[in-house]
Amino acid sequence: MIKKRIIKKIKICKIYGGKANPSPPIGPILGSSGVNIMEFCKQYNIKTKDKIDQLCPVLITVYEDKSFSFIIKNPPVSIQLLNAINKKKGSKESNRTKIGKISMNNIKKIASNKMEDLNCFSIKSAISMVCGTARSMGIEID
Repeated sequence: MIKKRIIKKIKICKIYGGKANPSPPIGPILGSSGVNIMEFCKQYNIKTKDKIDQLCPVLITVYEDKSFSFIIKNPPVSIQLLNAINKKKGSKESNRTKIGKISMNNIKKIASNKMEDLNCFSIKSAISMVCGTARSMGIEID
């Protein structure tokens, strides 16, 4: 197997599952790298058809021959927390105004789902990170 030389790695965070199209932010970023935009959109939409309307960040690796590969990440922890309590956004004053409550079981599910993307080695530290995010958003933990 011949190794291709990597010329660029691109991370795009604002793409919703199954809804990639060549308009900004995708088009300008990939176009400047010489990647076939429509081919990326097609492949991304096929891989994320089960995650419609979920924010699915993607890490794209562009090779010297203008081919590409990509890895789809899990939605951010803050988005998963908001979905768990059915809210649109977090509290403006997290220390004063609470927007909802979440159980420790939901925290554990989110931590295990996001474990591979977090910068930690144990589930205990992942849970601690998710709890910190929840508190900073004004979400109480049961």
